[in-house]
Amino acid sequence: MLTRLGYLDAPAPLAFAHRGGAAEGDENTTEAFARAIGMGYRYVETDVHATADGVAVIFHDPTLRRVTGEAGRIAEMSWADLASVRVGGAAVVPRLDEVLGAWPQVRFNIDVKADGGVEPTVATVTRAGAGGRVLLASFSDARLTRLRALTEGRVATSLGMRGVARLRLASLHGRPLRLPPSVVAAQVPPSYRRVPVADRRFLDYCHRIGLQVHVWTIDEPAQMHELLDRGVDGIMTDHVGVLRDVYRSRGHWAA
Repeated sequence: MLTRLGYLDAPAPLAFAHRGGAAEGDENTTEAFARAIGMGYRYVETDVHATADGVAVIFHDPTLRRVTGEAGRIAEMSWADLASVRVGGAAVVPRLDEVLGAWPQVRFNIDVKADGGVEPTVATVTRAGAGGRVLLASFSDARLTRLRALTEGRVATSLGMRGVARLRLASLHGRPLRLPPSVVAAQVPPSYRRVPVADRRFLDYCHRIGLQVHVWTIDEPAQMHELLDRGVDGIMTDHVGVLRDVYRSRGHWAA
């Protein structure tokens, strides 16, 4: 059985299919996941909301409009109502339990997008016995604190926005920083408001304290190469074919 650290048991650098490969237009669907996994991806980044009746579903936005063209808020809909909605006119909105069950060999990086999704997500991961192949993420530090409490630290997590800011400051000043034991990675943009985040000092500091650094969302080959040269431990991309080709050119692609 995998431990929580089993989430990071593949050789770095890791390749993450962001929303399954959002550039194809069917983000966060089983079709997108199947395509990326068929290409050789073993890490899939995705998002979870919960329906009004507590079903954890794979979806990025709180509302349906952008990817379905329909009106409605997921938190106000039952699963029965949401089941008839189609992404891009064709793909169903997946349930988290279905996705975890369909690909037991794949690691899922799950961004819990709203407070209402915390307990349904944890319950689903627990029922599926998937704690060793899941990382729970959120921009909200408070949400992550709740996720860690409910999983009793047995599931890998990343850091919220305040946590990343504290980590960045600690890296600049070389100060020690205590983090929850379940934190295994800092998942960050390359920069924020034109201020570098994932620079060499940040990477070196994270590596010294035992954290991997995964950078999102990178779609240009030149930037992928630059970040890999710098020593990042993983890249998240919407353009799964582009990242695969970059990794393959550097001997990183195992598939």
